[in-house]
Amino acid sequence: MGQRQPNWWNDALAFLRQDDLLGPVVEEHGPDGISSRDNLFQCLVRSIVGQQISVLAADAIWGRLVDHLGSVTPEAVLASDQASIASCGLTRPKASYVMGLAEQAEPLLNQPWDDMSDSDIQRHLVGYRGVGPWTAEMVLMFHFLRPDVFSLGDIGLIRGVQRLVPEAETKEAVGQIAERWRPYRTAAAWYLWRILDPVPVEY
Repeated sequence: MGQRQPNWWNDALAFLRQDDLLGPVVEEHGPDGISSRDNLFQCLVRSIVGQQISVLAADAIWGRLVDHLGSVTPEAVLASDQASIASCGLTRPKASYVMGLAEQAEPLLNQPWDDMSDSDIQRHLVGYRGVGPWTAEMVLMFHFLRPDVFSLGDIGLIRGVQRLVPEAETKEAVGQIAERWRPYRTAAAWYLWRILDPVPVEY
């Protein structure tokens, strides 16, 4: 599966290095940043696997799922069954979400993505069971490489900002602080996650 680097990353780095809060974090963790896997279905399934659990647990379940399916495609999911997918470590609801996405792969995946805004893509994706705002935001970041996505539903981003600004006690306060990182809030999120876990998260 090919990996793509965003064409805006170097501009984002230059921007964030000037920032009093995140500049030191960028220097500490270096210039390597987010990259995209080309497979949207795989990115969605990986995001569903990662919902509400630790990165470590998600990686273990994902590994078992890949071993079971061979490759995470709609065809491979449909050739399996919900119980077998759940036996990889997914909850029953998550296994049913993955089956549902595979069954609806045609309308799910075939969209004029390049002509769609971030909010258009988010509206489309959350129309499918198991895909909430957080999952759609992860897909905007990790598949579509949109430069200015910030998920207030992500506890890691909330905690990352609070490490830098302890008085930011509410989501609203965190969101206001994140405004300083427009138009590169995706890159800011990448470095906020590094504060909590130096190992990069991948979806």
